[in-house]
Amino acid sequence: MLPEILDPVTLSRAQFAFTVSIHFIFPAFSIGLASYLMVLEGLWLATGRDVYAHLFRYWLKIFAVVFGMGVVSGIVMSYQFGTNWSVFSNRAGPIIGPLMAYEVLTAFFLEAGFLGVMLFGMTKVGKGLHFFATCMVALGTLISATWIIAVNSWMQTPAGFAINDKGQFVPAGSWLPIIFTASFPYRLVHTVIAAYLTTALVVGGVGAWHLLRDRTNPGARKMFSMAMWMAAIVTPIQILAGDAHGLNTLEHQPAKVLAMEGDFEPSPNGAPLVLFGLPSNEAARVRYAWSVPHIGSLILKHDPYAPLQGLKDFPQDQWPPVAIVFWSFRIMVGLAIAMFGLGLWSLLARLRGRLFDWPWLHRAAILMGPAGFVAVIAGWVTTEVGRQPFTIYGLMRTADSHSPIAAPAVAASLIAFILVYFAVFGAGTYYLLRLMSKPPGPGEEEPARVPLRATGITPAAGVTSDPMVSE
Repeated sequence: MLPEILDPVTLSRAQFAFTVSIHFIFPAFSIGLASYLMVLEGLWLATGRDVYAHLFRYWLKIFAVVFGMGVVSGIVMSYQFGTNWSVFSNRAGPIIGPLMAYEVLTAFFLEAGFLGVMLFGMTKVGKGLHFFATCMVALGTLISATWIIAVNSWMQTPAGFAINDKGQFVPAGSWLPIIFTASFPYRLVHTVIAAYLTTALVVGGVGAWHLLRDRTNPGARKMFSMAMWMAAIVTPIQILAGDAHGLNTLEHQPAKVLAMEGDFEPSPNGAPLVLFGLPSNEAARVRYAWSVPHIGSLILKHDPYAPLQGLKDFPQDQWPPVAIVFWSFRIMVGLAIAMFGLGLWSLLARLRGRLFDWPWLHRAAILMGPAGFVAVIAGWVTTEVGRQPFTIYGLMRTADSHSPIAAPAVAASLIAFILVYFAVFGAGTYYLLRLMSKPPGPGEEEPARVPLRATGITPAAGVTSDPMVSE
């Protein structure tokens, strides 16, 4: 066991998994939060209600911190492609490199170009221009997700490539088959909805926290109501999107789905649904399995008696680590069910006129606040570990993608990353929690009703410094 842990490939995989897991938290939050800010500002402009302006300013400060931590944590990963995975970078670079460059040239430049206006331009530009900047930042986060999902989808279901005389993967003509692979639309929809639900649960948890202290706070009431609408409406959509994604994965990556389900044996007359157990690659079975007959085929084939392959139909050296995939998938599904339950509970409270008066509902919302982050990381683990032992599914193995680097060097950098990440992002998370602990209210700085100045222009006579009042 110890030699395996000290293997440089294993250490590099652990390092990449650690840095990606930390990083993934922030884009998942910022994608949803940018769209939420766009909705809040749009509602303020449409209705003129101050509560939306208060909430916009409240969450804008949080977004700025989250966005910054996302950028910093993401820079590290690109360097790892060169330091730890140079063979992969060399062979897949002609395809992966341009896609990641497009993400920078489109999404990141769009976000960076309008982020300053969004954060600091409320008293310096008109309401329409400021709202346009907010919309562009929200659009930028979605475009960023699109390119990154395109990269990952190509690695999962590669298409549109050829292999040159140097053994490199290169485009075989048009880039469209590379970008729009068979799994791309399913992954994109599932990931973006997950980001929206993650944000909704955080917003709902913060609103519930303040409702337990002051049920009359209008900002807390509004944010909690909006978050619970998202939980009630979007969670069922996400479950349906996840089902479609699973069927697509069964078609293109059957071994991954069989590992998720714990199906080692072929099932010619319908597969059971294994609820719980202890999967073992070595024993090729699930020990102490709790299963329900035929439900596995009903879920995966929509027919309880449909035949289903087993992992034993594939070479054992192509099996992913079943135990990890099996349990990460159940964590994700279990949390999705809990989100659905929270949404139904909020609908019941809303129908009874007690949405802001049920303390146990509020406590449950607080408990579910971080559930979205856990779910997206569990989903990422399911997706990436389920692809093993390949980096490019079916074409390039992880063991063949690694740099010629010694284990001590990887171990030292891994320890350094762990120490620095927990110090830096731990402090950042503490600061975010402090921001969230303060109730929203009129004390928040609000968007200007009129622009106070343009660049290089002093305020016009008769314009007060109060951003919400003009003479």
